[in-house]
Amino acid sequence: MTGKQFPPDSTRDDSPSRLDGAHDDSPFRLDGAHDDSPFRLDGAHDDSPSRLDGAHDDSPFRLVVVSGGTSDPSSTRMLADRIADRVRTLAEERSETVATDVIDLRELASEIATALVSQLMGPKLTRAVELLGAADAVVASAPVYKAAPSGLFSSFFHLLDNDLLIAKPVVLAATAGTARHALVVDEQMRSLFAYLRTLTVPTSVFAATEDWNSKELGERITRAAIELLLLMESGFAEQVRSESWKHYQHEYGSAGGTELEIDLSSDLMRLATGGSRAKRPS
Repeated sequence: MTGKQFPPDSTRDDSPSRLDGAHDDSPFRLDGAHDDSPFRLDGAHDDSPSRLDGAHDDSPFRLVVVSGGTSDPSSTRMLADRIADRVRTLAEERSETVATDVIDLRELASEIATALVSQLMGPKLTRAVELLGAADAVVASAPVYKAAPSGLFSSFFHLLDNDLLIAKPVVLAATAGTARHALVVDEQMRSLFAYLRTLTVPTSVFAATEDWNSKELGERITRAAIELLLLMESGFAEQVRSESWKHYQHEYGSAGGTELEIDLSSDLMRLATGGSRAKRPS
């Protein structure tokens, strides 16, 4: 995605930013049209300022950090926190606010195990699902064990229904003791989140032991944070939910329990209720 460049210490001008890299006085809309009505993330149009033109209402963006680290302190959690802090800093430079919630998977380990074998979700796991459902973006950070993301991290995302994270922007991050595991993020984690139909940012962040004091790690974190912030500003996930949600195949009770509509007019539902299949026009 192209867009306005704003390195960590750079200053920015006051001209409104557009995702296509151009700048003018006309509001930018995701549907390609340009008019005088401001664009809102919920799909409505009114006189409130739009986030896409640099202004926004008082509600902050909601960023959820998922850390699969098992130790305390955890390098996996430290990496996720650095990414989240960079997102908040960049947002503040653009007169925006980011509120962060953390899901520390080591605190949910017993509930994750129970849910895997019984499908019963405890209160902490239920709360985690609620946070992800309400999130505008996610930072997902995993430790790498034996050339794969940890079982705790993978198991948590295996428990989520396939509709919960549709179109949500995600930064993928991982830590390991050696750089030989660097491709785990893109080779294994990215495919998992593609299956969940998230929108992973182009830049993944991997940190081996020798990377923590390197300039390159800071640059990757900044690049990933910029990409995540731009995707949050675009309102893409909300647009998908408001305009394209019906085009996905959903299971009853999915999307964190919010998908509760049943099409009673289908042939299967007619037969299940004792009716006959609808006649097709000849």
